[in-house]
Amino acid sequence: MKTRIVLAAFGLTDIGRCRKENQDAFVADPALGLYLVSDGMGGLNSGAVASKAVAELFPKLLAPKLPKSSRKALLEDLKDAVASFSEMLREKAKEEPRLRGMGATLVMALVRGSDAYLLHLGDSRAYLFAKGALKRLTRDHTVAGVLEALGKISEAEARSHPARHALSRYVGMNGKAVADALRLKLKAGERLLFCTDGLTNMLTDEAIGAVLSEEKTVEGACRKLVAKANEAGGGDNITALVMEFSRNPG
Repeated sequence: MKTRIVLAAFGLTDIGRCRKENQDAFVADPALGLYLVSDGMGGLNSGAVASKAVAELFPKLLAPKLPKSSRKALLEDLKDAVASFSEMLREKAKEEPRLRGMGATLVMALVRGSDAYLLHLGDSRAYLFAKGALKRLTRDHTVAGVLEALGKISEAEARSHPARHALSRYVGMNGKAVADALRLKLKAGERLLFCTDGLTNMLTDEAIGAVLSEEKTVEGACRKLVAKANEAGGGDNITALVMEFSRNPG
């Protein structure tokens, strides 16, 4: 009997304890197979405009392109779509002085059968939880992240580096936005976590992994992650999106 991948997903966003506005956004769209998290930047309300644009406009831009993409070309087509949307957001910011300098992070997956096509810009992160272990799938596109990748500073030093929030790549940046991309083969029992830095600044990877191990449902995992980030200080907006994969007879 054939089996098929079944995906359960739950997302939660919270203002945290120190901000006046929530500039995070997420999408969980099973019909399109699109799951994403975005964190706005730019000050005042422009960050909220940017992340809202990613959550509401990017899926509309993407949807008509997907039927034309083969599995082989899908990652490159997605990267092109992200770059085009980034340029569109940058041009929109130029038209309105109050929006100048706005941008947003993006971590996303397009799920097709047992494959997940992941793209990433900024310092929102993707993690894979498999066989009881948490693996970070993305590298922060920050000045501190670049220094860490070059071996100039350690991961621990990057967590407190003064340039840890200075983004080197993001949606709406000057120049072409080149997203990191990878393709994952999904297996039953595995979980993906997409989250903003409001979570990872408050909780270590070990603490995040413990929650994903202890909580049996995706909703329970999201709620506990957000609660723990708030308990740790809630210094920023907090968003978590958890996806879990299983195989059922098809």
